[in-house]
Amino acid sequence: MSRQALRKTGVLLVNLGSPASTKIGDVRRFLREFLGDPRVVNLPRPLWWLILNLFILPFRPKKSAHAYRAIWTEQGSPLIVFTRRLAEKLAARLAGTDIQVEYAMRYGKPALAEKLAEFKQNGVEDIVVVPLYPQYSSTTTASIFDVVAEVFVGWRHLPSLRFIGEFHQHPAYIRAVADSVRAHWAEHGQADCLLMSFHGLPAKLTELGDPYFYQCQATAKRIAEQLELAEDQWRLVFQSRFGRAEWLKPYCVEVLAELPTQGIRNIDVLCPGFSVDCLETLEEIAIANREIFLEAGGETYRYIPALNDSDAHVEVMQALIETAR
Repeated sequence: MSRQALRKTGVLLVNLGSPASTKIGDVRRFLREFLGDPRVVNLPRPLWWLILNLFILPFRPKKSAHAYRAIWTEQGSPLIVFTRRLAEKLAARLAGTDIQVEYAMRYGKPALAEKLAEFKQNGVEDIVVVPLYPQYSSTTTASIFDVVAEVFVGWRHLPSLRFIGEFHQHPAYIRAVADSVRAHWAEHGQADCLLMSFHGLPAKLTELGDPYFYQCQATAKRIAEQLELAEDQWRLVFQSRFGRAEWLKPYCVEVLAELPTQGIRNIDVLCPGFSVDCLETLEEIAIANREIFLEAGGETYRYIPALNDSDAHVEVMQALIETAR
C-alpha cells in the first residue's frame, strides 16, 4: 500500500469561542483574551491596553455576564453546544473514511492550538481548517490563521494545510440558508420584509482592504435571489456596534426604529454571517433588538435561527471539505 493511501486527514471546525460559564470572572477572562487580540481591535497596543484594563474589563464583564445568562442552556454556551454537535454529526457522516473531525475555539476551550497538537499526536498529515465564518474578515478568519501559523512554526514535520478562508457564495451554503427561510415561511408565513443582519466592523477596515463588507453584500444578494425577493422585500444591516468610531452601515438598530414609520411592521430577521447561534443572535437580535422594533411601532418580529447543527449545515461542511481535498 502506498504512503499516500495511509495519510490521515484531520478536519478542524473553528468558531469564535465563549466564556466557560456565566460567572463574571469567567466572562472577564474570555473578554481579556478576545479583546486583547490585535486582530480584533486595531488600535496602538499601549493605548488599547489602558482602555481595556482601566475602562472595559472592570465594568463590561458584569453586563456581558447578564446577557449570557439570558441565552445559556443546561449544556452550556449555545455557540459551543451547536459547534460541538455540528462536528459530531459531520464525524458520523464521514465515519468509515480516513477523515477525523474535531472542533476548536479561537478564544477559550477547546483551544485551537491543543486540537492541532492532537492531530499531530494522532499522525494526521493532511489538515483542513474550516473557520465557521462564511465571510472573511481580518478580525476573525485571519486571527484563526495566525494561531495555525504560530503552532506550525514549532513543528519539524509540517502537514499539508487547506485553509478555507470563506464560503460566502458557496452554492451549498446559500441553498441551505435559503431553504431555512422557506421552511420558516411555510410554518409562520412570510413577513413584509426580510432583514439580513451581519456583525459590524469598523468602517476603516474596508478602506484598508478587508473584503468583509463586500462579501456580506454578495451573500445577502445571493440569498435574496434564491428566495426570488424584490428589492423592497429585503434589507441588509449591520449589528453589534462597539465604541464611538464609524462602523459599517446601515446600523441594525437605526433601521429597526425606522421601519414601522415606513409602513413595515412585520419582519423576519436572518443572520447569514453566523454559522451557529450565539450571544449576538440569541440575545442581541432575538431579544434586545426585538424590543427596539416593537417599541417603534412594529407588530411582528421573528428571528430565523442559524443553520446550527442541522443536517443541511452538515451537508454544507461536507461540501466545503470535498472542495478542499
